Amino acid sequence: MYEPIRAKSVHSTVDGPNPDFPHRSREEELDIQLAGHLAALLAVTDELRATQASTDLDTAAERLAEQVSRLRGGRTPVRAPMSARPEQGTTALHRRAHALAGRALVVAASRADTAAAILAAERMDAHTAALEPRPLASR
Repeated sequence: MYEPIRAKSVHSTVDGPNPDFPHRSREEELDIQLAGHLAALLAVTDELRATQASTDLDTAAERLAEQVSRLRGGRTPVRAPMSARPEQGTTALHRRAHALAGRALVVAASRADTAAAILAAERMDAHTAALEPRPLASR
């Protein structure tokens, strides 16, 4: 009913893994994922910085850049120019940043990276606070 497999697997052989096939450890894969999430969060943070001046956003951007650089072996992340105007409103940017920080937190927790996990949790809190409606000032 079924035809037997006639070709050898490209992923492994009887002698072990194929040396021509690239292999990365779980930790390396998690580093790549975490660096990607933090770099995306840095890009959104830079977009927010273009719309509103904030020392909190400036500090967060620098800390994010440090973490991305650490995870990428010292390579500096690409940064958005401050003169660029965001295509989305600030509410949408804060929502995107919150989601990205959540993804980074999950990966940082799974690789036991405390510094990145703390930074991601702080950014989630900051973007949650930015999304909360503010009470109207009394007249």
